[in-house]
Amino acid sequence: MNINHNAKGAYVIWLRELKRYWVDKPRIISSLAQPLLFLFILGTGLSRIGSSKLGIEFIFPGIIGMTLLFTSIFSAVSIVWDREFGFLKEVLVAPVSRTAVAIGKALGGASVAMIQGTLILLLAPFIGVVLNPIILIKLWSFMFLIAFSINSLGLIVAVRMKTMEGFQMVMNFFLFPMFLLSGALFPITSLPGWLSYLVRANPLTYGVDLLRQTLLGPHVAVFSPYFDLGFLICFAIIAISVAVIMFRTTE
Repeated sequence: MNINHNAKGAYVIWLRELKRYWVDKPRIISSLAQPLLFLFILGTGLSRIGSSKLGIEFIFPGIIGMTLLFTSIFSAVSIVWDREFGFLKEVLVAPVSRTAVAIGKALGGASVAMIQGTLILLLAPFIGVVLNPIILIKLWSFMFLIAFSINSLGLIVAVRMKTMEGFQMVMNFFLFPMFLLSGALFPITSLPGWLSYLVRANPLTYGVDLLRQTLLGPHVAVFSPYFDLGFLICFAIIAISVAVIMFRTTE
């Protein structure tokens, strides 16, 4: 198989994920409900506390991170769905490398999550967050990297699962801890030592930190942006590599 053939295969799978997302309008609308509830209800409540560090502006990047997390993970459920209806078997026996299949799935899920995150980003002017073209380009790049990393993680789990119920149970076990331990809703600089280790092992922590300092400025940074970016790139490479290996060995 040549590179162009595999690239076309990955493109077709990526396009299929986008089309599936676009025709499912209830999914688009319902996926916005939870982030909006967190943003306006919890954000408004935190603003009433009187702390200058908390409020709707502070959690706004975290809500974008939450949107990327949930959308990326549940985009991976399409693997389980395709397995149940026999489509996955057809894809795996097609004259396209399984590496292309895994990469196409990861790119498709990341693209869907980035679109969903952009819908939340549209609220920025209404909560006092200033955007410009340079910031938007940075944000889209970071959002895609975060979504690609998390979606690759979801693929690792989904490729071995036989039912959607099993996948959802496993991922729900990880989703909320990842979200709550990412610093999306509260500062992570004063956590107990044992909890800080979990926070630092969480890839979403670095994604949220990168989004927050891009949107609000370097004064809210926990880590260097280069460290955040380096961690996410390394995690993405490792995660997609493992996902590719899992695809190659699945039946």
